[in-house]
Amino acid sequence: MKKAIFIITLIFLLVVKSFACINGDTYYLGEKGILYIGSAGGVPRGHQFYAQKEDLKELDSLYKQTKDIRYLSDQGLVLIALGEYKKAISFYQGVEKIAPNRYSTASNIGTAYELIGDNKQALFWIQKAVKLNEHSHYDSEWIHVNILKAKLGGDELINSKFLLGTDFGTDSIPHSSLSKAELDSLSPALFYQLNERVSFVKPKDKIVAQLMFDMGNLTFIRGGYKVALGDYALAKEYGYTDKLIDQRIKACAYQSTRPPKKYVPNIVDDKRNTRIYIYAGLGAVIGIGLAFVMVRRRLKKD
Repeated sequence: MKKAIFIITLIFLLVVKSFACINGDTYYLGEKGILYIGSAGGVPRGHQFYAQKEDLKELDSLYKQTKDIRYLSDQGLVLIALGEYKKAISFYQGVEKIAPNRYSTASNIGTAYELIGDNKQALFWIQKAVKLNEHSHYDSEWIHVNILKAKLGGDELINSKFLLGTDFGTDSIPHSSLSKAELDSLSPALFYQLNERVSFVKPKDKIVAQLMFDMGNLTFIRGGYKVALGDYALAKEYGYTDKLIDQRIKACAYQSTRPPKKYVPNIVDDKRNTRIYIYAGLGAVIGIGLAFVMVRRRLKKD
């Protein structure tokens, strides 16, 4: 019986670990530790970080053994997760000297600069990251660039048109001039940026509030009414105060009671992760089945 329980527990832990995602160069830190677990759809609520200082030692050891720059780079990511932003900047400056013009270096050092409030330097590095890989992060880094420009330009730039290049009208039900394909492309891009941002930026924040309201509008238009209500609630939590949001919430709540419209949630996982989920699920089913058989056999013997 104890053996069966152990097997079931082991399977559960393996499945949970398979669903971990990482924003660094290595899937798991040092192929062992988990940096964070993040949501892959629904309302963007950010990541739950699991980084520890011990990860730095392990990554440093692996880098010395392999000279694989990815292990060195991910040490900076751990520093960011630990909230040691200035150390991360200094560290990434060293990485840049060793291996110049790497996308992950530019992207992460830009994020670290933003987190200490140096938006000018942050913009420089994020723009460099976009030049190095314009399709990164689900083609979403242009939103990050606009966020930084809005921070530098003032509150008058904190609006849908500037941040996203579009808006969703002023009626109680949002509408858009974008095509379905354009909406389906913008939605995961905005989700990704918000999911990253709320991991570090806590309420209240004008830019997050505006973008979360826009996320709700996008999701409303695409038919995810219950998810949109969650987006709107989070927008209010972050400080969105325009009365239009209450009209949208009322309209969205009404729509959620009607026959459902086909809604495709935002997917921010690559094909490799999807395969991992499938294999993990199949492994869990088979493993639990075997464990069940073992338990039954043990009970019969007893």
